Amino acid sequence: MELTHIEHVGIAVKDLDSAISYYEKVLGVQCYAIEEVKDQKVKTAFFKVGQTKIELLESTDPESPVGKFIEKKGEGIHHMAFAVKNITQALEEAENKGIRLIDRKPRRGAEGLE
Repeated sequence: MELTHIEHVGIAVKDLDSAISYYEKVLGVQCYAIEEVKDQKVKTAFFKVGQTKIELLESTDPESPVGKFIEKKGEGIHHMAFAVKNITQALEEAENKGIRLIDRKPRRGAEGLE
């Protein structure tokens, strides 16, 4: 699996607007995109920090994966996304190494990324 960089770090939050204000102050950068990903039942906000992004995730449904994550664990780091040369090969290799996958096939997320 050829990793090129950390694409983004996803942070689950209860209130996207409050979290945007907080992270703008802490990071010293402005949120550059807000998007709803309806099939994943989340609203997202993005910050660019060097080559990596911070993605804030607010659940739009308490039964969504992010909603359940917050209920069980509270706000915090939800996931880390790596950029790879070949996504299909990387998923196969990760599964063969025993890494627990949410998806076994690429799917579109926020910013149209797979």
